[in-house]
Amino acid sequence: MEKDQIADLLRDGSEVTALVRAALLGGGVGILWDGATASESLAKVYRRRLGLTRRTGQETLGLERAVELLSGYGSPIRLGQVTSPGGHWVYILFLSEDAESLIACTGVRQPR
Repeated sequence: MEKDQIADLLRDGSEVTALVRAALLGGGVGILWDGATASESLAKVYRRRLGLTRRTGQETLGLERAVELLSGYGSPIRLGQVTSPGGHWVYILFLSEDAESLIACTGVRQPR
């Protein structure tokens, strides 16, 4: 999938998707992985990550909302990632299995 195709999925109007889109189109690196994972499994993993980032104070965007959306989705999820130019942020994209729609996304500021 090309950058512009990924960018077209990032138009839900939220702050995090706007930042991911800007990062991707501004020279960031994007990837979509093959295969899919059960949304329930991903919700569990990212719920733990939410707790960890809260305990450590690591800055995130949209993580709580992503966990909520994954918990209620009920279908397999395909994952993608966008790394911002300079690598300061890594964004995880949760897509429908056919990669035609965005379910949720989250960003995590990388330690320096």
